[in-house]
This record gives sequence, C-alpha cells and structure tokens, in this order.
Amino acid sequence: MSINIELLERLPKVELHCHLDGCLRIETILDIAQKDKVKLPSHDINVLRKTLPIGDNRVTLEEYIDRFNITLSVMQTPESLKRIAFELIEDVAKENVRYIEIRYSPILHTKKGMMLGESIEAVRAGLKEGEKEFGVKSGIIICGIRNISPEVSLKLADLTVQYKNKGVVGFDLAGAEENFPAKDHREAFYLIQNNNINATIHAGEAFGPSSIHQAIHYCNAHRIGHGTRLKEDKDLMNYVNDHRIPLEICLTSNWHTRSVRSLKYHPARYYYDEGLRISLNTDNRLISDTTLTKEFALAHELFGFYLNDFRRMTITAMKSAFLSYNTRKDMIREIAEEFEQEFGLMPEYVETGYQKIKARK
Repeated sequence: MSINIELLERLPKVELHCHLDGCLRIETILDIAQKDKVKLPSHDINVLRKTLPIGDNRVTLEEYIDRFNITLSVMQTPESLKRIAFELIEDVAKENVRYIEIRYSPILHTKKGMMLGESIEAVRAGLKEGEKEFGVKSGIIICGIRNISPEVSLKLADLTVQYKNKGVVGFDLAGAEENFPAKDHREAFYLIQNNNINATIHAGEAFGPSSIHQAIHYCNAHRIGHGTRLKEDKDLMNYVNDHRIPLEICLTSNWHTRSVRSLKYHPARYYYDEGLRISLNTDNRLISDTTLTKEFALAHELFGFYLNDFRRMTITAMKSAFLSYNTRKDMIREIAEEFEQEFGLMPEYVETGYQKIKARK
C-alpha cells in the first residue's frame, strides 16, 4: 500500500503534546479581537497568515514563544477559551485523532480578571462539547512556566489537584528552558506526585540532557516533552528506555526552534530503533503550521516510517496517555482493530502492553 497524505489523514491518531494557545484559527483570532476590542499587530488576515506561523524561518525557543503574545491576547475570557477548545477538537477530528491531551497555563489567561478555575471550566466545556459532536476524547494538562516563579507553579499544581478527575489529567512545566531549571519547581511536582497525578515536562529541547535528568530525577516526570538532546547522554538514554519513559516528539517544532540542525538529523528514528517509546505530536498547529497528518508525512519521508510503524507509535501514544488503565486498554483495542480492518494490517498479534489481542484471520 503506497503512502500518501490522504491515507495518512485517515489513520487513527493520538496526540499527547499540543498547546491550546498555539493552535488557534487565524479567523478566530481576528473575530475575537474585534469582539473583545483587542489590538493586534495587524488586523489583516493575509498579514497574520504570513507573520504568525514560523513558516520557513528558524528562531530561538524564546523567539518562538514570543508568537504566543498574540494568541494569548484573545484568550482572556471564558467564552474565547471555550470556543478555541471546541474548534481545536473540530480541527483534529478531521484527521481522525481519537484522543488528545491539550495543555495550557491558566495563569496566562487572567489579564481581564478571569479566575484560574473559571478558565479550566471554560476549556473543559469546549472540549466536552467537541467530544459530544465529533467523538474525540481529550484531557487537560496544566502547565507551570519555567520563567515564572516556582510559587506560581505550586499554585498551579494545587489547581491541578483540585481538578483531578474533573477534566485535568496531568501537570507540565513549559516555557524558556535555558537558565530556568526544572529543579527550582520541584515543590510543585512533590505536590503532584503526592496526589497521584501524572507529570510531563518540557526538557532537552533548548538545553542538554541535564535538563532531562532534572525532569526525571528531581521532578519525577512520567513523560518528557521533546527530549531531542537525550541522545547526548547514552547512560541517561538507557535509563529512559529501561523505565519506558515516553518521549513526545515534535518534528516541525524542533526544526523551528533549532533543536536540530536539520530535520534529517532529528533523532526520532534513532530513538525508535533503540526501542524507546516515542509518539508524534504537533506542539503548536498554528505557530508551526502543521497537523498530525503532516508530522506523519514528514516521518515517512525523512525516516521511512511505514504503516506498521505508525500503528506501533499510535498504540504507544495511547499506552502513554494520562488515562486510567481500563480506558487505555479499551482505546488501544479499538485503534488496533481499526488498523486491521481499515488498513489491512493483520499481524499475528497486536501488542498492547497489557495483553495481546489476537488478530482476526
């Protein structure tokens, strides 16, 4: 079976690393800006289409993050958050995403007086409305910010505890990586761990493997966001592999932020061949002008990933999701059966990580 974009779009997908404030529609930005009287650098849709996505440019992580000042400016009311969350579910449904974890930091949405809990309620409402209409399941990951005080991270961790089992599935640490070590925020992660909540941390994107080491050994991260620099420390890489700590790979975004000198040198294929758990993700659909389908296509063109590999990575992503064991097991079975029935992938067994589901003959 030949690989093309139409086929890749039809594949069942799971996304674990997606920032709400990086995935807006430009039309929605302009509409909300007009309604809420928000001043933008330009109110011309064609100008925004040329300036908001990174496109063919490469920037520092800090310059990449600066783009979010525009998107955040129109995400300061419950109504806007609910709409944007709903539209994201509508967008991912078009490429057959079955489950998505959406992360954002409520502290960045308070400029007009919105309460932290109020923002979570709004995002959750939009996601639930999207699930009802399009069938895509989702969870919220709350982000602490590296370059904002650890006290704020602790406050956000406490918020995560309050909304555990109420739409929130995990806690993250995002933002500028260099000079803002994860260990400074470890009190927040102690609170997360003591309340039996899952954690993922951005690490090894703009800084070396020591950042990943801190994320795992100081903050007890269950997953690593990006992890591009992990290959520089083979002993740590072996630890990550031995403990089955998943890496949330974002190919296009990593190229944009100069995490790799060229996409062909991205370590995704190396990690995969070494047996590490990896998943493919968009990071920021608007800022990096990508979709999960495009990320799959890149992985195929650059590294020769084929349908069996995409099935394996998708099931790995579902195994790594911050959901209950039984929910993951059921969704893995559904995804495995769809790969078999719709795409003719009929291995003798489909490995789920929990049990082996005998393929139909």
